[in-house]
Amino acid sequence: MGGAWLPAAPCTPGACVEPSRAAAAVPRAVLRLTAVTVLLLAGIAIVLTPLGRQVPAAVVRRWCRWIVRAAGVRVRVTGAAAPAGGLLLVANHVSWLDIPLLAAVRPARMLAKSEIRRWPVAGPLAERGGVLFIERNRLRALPDTVAVIARALRAGAAVAAFPEGSTWCGRAQGPFRRAVFQAALDAGVPVQPVRIRYRAGERAVSTAPAFVGEDTLLASLWRVASARGLTAEVEVRPVIGPGGHADRRSLAHAAQGKAPSKSLWHL
Repeated sequence: MGGAWLPAAPCTPGACVEPSRAAAAVPRAVLRLTAVTVLLLAGIAIVLTPLGRQVPAAVVRRWCRWIVRAAGVRVRVTGAAAPAGGLLLVANHVSWLDIPLLAAVRPARMLAKSEIRRWPVAGPLAERGGVLFIERNRLRALPDTVAVIARALRAGAAVAAFPEGSTWCGRAQGPFRRAVFQAALDAGVPVQPVRIRYRAGERAVSTAPAFVGEDTLLASLWRVASARGLTAEVEVRPVIGPGGHADRRSLAHAAQGKAPSKSLWHL
């Protein structure tokens, strides 16, 4: 679906997503999905407690790491740790796995479409978890949404966004939309770019984890859990300090540019 925040991507499961060539045994895939479900339920239970928003960041990062590992995906992270304080965390978007991977870099308030607020169970949980809701198809709501994000950033929060606005298969990538970068400029906070890529064995890119087009979450979950040898590579690129770019267009371009990282750390 297109819109100011969520443009449509051309990627589809049939055209872009390769089937898993070396599938794990069905019992192993079921065990992985069970482990992911248990971890998610445990996290939800903690969020519902009065201390849900006071869980240490290190614990959140570890929980997110466990979710990805429980799905059978190895994780390799390159680059320095994300800085503390107000921060706009941005990444390309391929899979539902991107969300825990980004949170494992630094826990942050996620952006989500406003429709989720009205969903039973998921809506209240997302709101309690600090999600910032956006009106994705109303251009008139854009200034107010940017202002809400900027206030959160000024208050010292990290806000995570996928500026492509839609998931892509991993072989292709969409341009970063500029609106969210205006919030970073208005708040005077740095931007932390992150690049996510998935591999399987010796292949440069695997599209098996992609969650695109009309793909269902269940189908994507099963494809990941039944695959072997998947690795998520998370490149934490050099932070872009406030004041380095005069407008959101140049800031978005800089955040999407390529910059190699040298250090290596594992989740």
